[in-house]
Amino acid sequence: MAQSPEEMANTMIANMKEKTGKTLEQWITIARKTGAAKHGEIVKFLKADFGMTHGFANLVAHKTLRSDAGSSASDGVNLVTDQYAGAKADLKPIYDALVKLINEMGKDVELSPKKAYVSVRRSKQFAIIQPSTKTRVDLGLNMKGTKPDGRLEASGSFNAMVSHRVRLETTSDVDKDVKAWLKDAYERA
Repeated sequence: MAQSPEEMANTMIANMKEKTGKTLEQWITIARKTGAAKHGEIVKFLKADFGMTHGFANLVAHKTLRSDAGSSASDGVNLVTDQYAGAKADLKPIYDALVKLINEMGKDVELSPKKAYVSVRRSKQFAIIQPSTKTRVDLGLNMKGTKPDGRLEASGSFNAMVSHRVRLETTSDVDKDVKAWLKDAYERA
């Protein structure tokens, strides 16, 4: 049985000292001393200066920035709560409506919060939910080969991990079309 991303990360953490010579905590200290604030900067630094593989460098960057599913935000608040804090608070009902639809699809669906969005996975990621602006949640869907049409648009520069995007501004936007697109993406995963 394949490991979940969190199980794979835990395995990597357990093997990190043996494979890289340092513990995760030591690598996080090193990464923080660089002053790098972006994920890619940390990955590039660790690979270039220490010859670290991409997988380990990626893991250290996520843990340093607390941007993965296993890390909470710096003040200990839940990542989803942080996403819908302040000016985006009115968007949380849209998120809740999407999660309700997703939970109806099957028990094999996993919601994995990140710093800026929530990854929705089955055997692989099939959707993301992201509060992109103060007035809109973007639903990203993996539906390669499906022609964009109307509200179902090509993802473009929105997120390279999905092929399509649907812009949602109210809970009424989470309609039968969104349900059908989610189901299609779910079945492909």
